[in-house]
Amino acid sequence: MLNVAVIGLGFMGATHLKAWAAVPDARLAAVVDADPIRLTGDLSSAVGNLATTETHYDFSGLRAYTTLEQALADPAIDAVDICLPTDRHAAAATAALRAGKHVLCEKPLALDSDTAEELCLEAERCGRVLMGAHVLRFFPAYQQLAARLRGGEQVRSALFRRRCAAPTWGAWLSDPARSGGAIMDLLIHDIDFCVSLWGVPESVHARGDRDPQHNVDVIHAELRYPGRGPVLITGGWHHPPYPFSMEFTVVTNSGTLDWSSPMTDLREYSEGELHSIPLGDADAFAAELTYFSDCATRNVHPDACPPSQSAMAIAVAENIVKSRNSNGAKVLC
Repeated sequence: MLNVAVIGLGFMGATHLKAWAAVPDARLAAVVDADPIRLTGDLSSAVGNLATTETHYDFSGLRAYTTLEQALADPAIDAVDICLPTDRHAAAATAALRAGKHVLCEKPLALDSDTAEELCLEAERCGRVLMGAHVLRFFPAYQQLAARLRGGEQVRSALFRRRCAAPTWGAWLSDPARSGGAIMDLLIHDIDFCVSLWGVPESVHARGDRDPQHNVDVIHAELRYPGRGPVLITGGWHHPPYPFSMEFTVVTNSGTLDWSSPMTDLREYSEGELHSIPLGDADAFAAELTYFSDCATRNVHPDACPPSQSAMAIAVAENIVKSRNSNGAKVLC
């Protein structure tokens, strides 16, 4: 049984708490937060860009710590699930690895690729599992798409879109020095998914705008891969209360695959017909945590979501921002 501590009880920490309850062979053993109210189980202040129905949890059987150091000193804790603000990810993950804990760390692993790469090396040196929590890889629609594209489909065009209101629930999110802005916090999902399929692109060019005063941080980026059509990633933070949505449209030789977040099926348009592919109702967060738990229990590398690719995604994001800041100039990766 893997004993886990969730570090940080904000919106994502609350999301992970619910998912850990569905993970077999793992036990939520401890929670960590500096806010004493949250340590009582009252997470009504943990809001985000997805709807949540649970605001109160029973922590009576758990260890409750106010600092990361207390949790890392607990020999009963096997693994930590880091859900802290982004600027604290790398330091917390490094400390946890050095304390002998396996680490699941919310995306992105760090605010810059050099730090993320060093974190990957630290995991190797410590002999512990490190995995970035790129939950998109565990969503059924994206898993279906990945299976099709890895089966040899020729990609003619691919569009990935992700949007939501500019965050108002955490001051750190609106500070790019702490969150990396919409590209690192939001579009990193789609960047990582493209890296998982095709690796690092040859080059990127992007345009968009960032105007915090007016709640805008948007980008339209093209990732260029030899031998396939344009791969486009678009979206970002819009004016509140703009709703969250994500979608993709991928054109291959055999048909067009289409999905958006309100849909319960993946749709393929081919041979003059619409084919509906059921997706089921599997919880992507529970699937992600179950996979990490299995890797940590067996102390094996998380091949389905390797930290090296998480670091690559950060490097691609850095180049996208660089291109946007240069009014769409081509940036080699």
